[in-house]
Amino acid sequence: MSSAAPTLPAAAVGWRSHGLLMLLAAVFADNFVGRQILAVMFEPIKAEFGVGDTALGLISGLAFAGVYAVLGLPAGRLVDRLPRTRLLAAACLLWALATMACGLAGSFLVLALARMLVAVSESPTTSASLSLIADLYPPQRRSFAISCFTAAPTFSSIIGLSVGAWVVEQYGWRSAFIALGVPALAFAAVLGLLVRDPQRGRWDLAPHALPAARLGLGAEARLLWALAPYRRLVLAGGLTTLGSYAVAMWNTSFLVRSHGLSLQDAGMLAGVVCGTAAGVGGLFSGWLSDRLARRAGHWQVTLPIIGHLAATSALASYLLSPSDVLMRLGTLPVPMAMLWCALYSFFAVWWVAPSYNLVTQLVAPQRRGTAMALQTIVSTLLGIGVGPLLTGLVSDLLQPWYGQESLRYALLLVSLPVLGAVLLLARTLGQLFGYGRQRAMPAE
Repeated sequence: MSSAAPTLPAAAVGWRSHGLLMLLAAVFADNFVGRQILAVMFEPIKAEFGVGDTALGLISGLAFAGVYAVLGLPAGRLVDRLPRTRLLAAACLLWALATMACGLAGSFLVLALARMLVAVSESPTTSASLSLIADLYPPQRRSFAISCFTAAPTFSSIIGLSVGAWVVEQYGWRSAFIALGVPALAFAAVLGLLVRDPQRGRWDLAPHALPAARLGLGAEARLLWALAPYRRLVLAGGLTTLGSYAVAMWNTSFLVRSHGLSLQDAGMLAGVVCGTAAGVGGLFSGWLSDRLARRAGHWQVTLPIIGHLAATSALASYLLSPSDVLMRLGTLPVPMAMLWCALYSFFAVWWVAPSYNLVTQLVAPQRRGTAMALQTIVSTLLGIGVGPLLTGLVSDLLQPWYGQESLRYALLLVSLPVLGAVLLLARTLGQLFGYGRQRAMPAE
């Protein structure tokens, strides 16, 4: 890829583009509150249904990720073929009904089935949203736009973990699920009745922006996977999310078990500290990526590498820190370790916006839905599917030796695959930018 990104006109990016971006971010945030709030439900669900950590990892991960993986590519195909805003409207409606069904579950099995239905509803959300954003903003402004979209879930963790912990403690975990479904009904109405799709590929001036030949689903996936830079970006994202989702889902329980906090205090700290730091880090990395990539394109890969190395160091310090208290905010004890947790959260999201932006530039506009779906499938399988479940398994295995501290070391071990992501990104950096030439997905 060339050392500097091409300059495109910034016209036609106005309030309609920003308004739709805000709506997409709100939908994504609501989806993620539904995922994050499970982290403060672990202990009451465990007590009510009498299940272990492995089962909790299953309900928060594999039950969701397995369905998502099966439906992800067909959903991405629909994104490339149907009006994306109408598809999102239908997805929001189904998500609302499925999330409310989680709150009505009478057994652990029914809860798992309801989570699988949530996965059905979410399968087109990320790919459709990122495909829309690529048509709303030109490449030199796209990283920051993507960071606004992806930062919404990190800020929403403040709601999911802090406010969610209060709701769960005061009204029960079932009421929290039912309340989450209400905003999605409004999003479905707005997307279905008031919003129109932007023109596909309107910012693409490169040859691969020409109409792409329509292939079968398997052939489409193979063509995408054959592009080495894209394949490495997808695998790097999957290895990264394996550890980051594990930390996100188990962090509240870690603070309860290893730092002696109450569920409400742990949820408050995890939500406010991690959500704020990750949100700021995501926005900052998107803004910085846009600025630096105008001078040298390699920053779209270099920034994620820097973020991974900094985040890994901070995470190790966080997980191995003693339970010393830094300060008290009223009755809320703040462990010293939360400083490292904030630093980890800030850097852990540096890969998202630059990597997604690079993917939108590597593939043809008519294949972006499928490309984003394939990337999301891998991240979902390894992140949501494997990460929390593997953490629960390792925690259970280590419990005879470490007792309630087993979760501390399980999280540390499950976070190590991010080093493989660094190696994959280093290979991508050399291939795309080492020789000053651009690589793109062929249209045919």
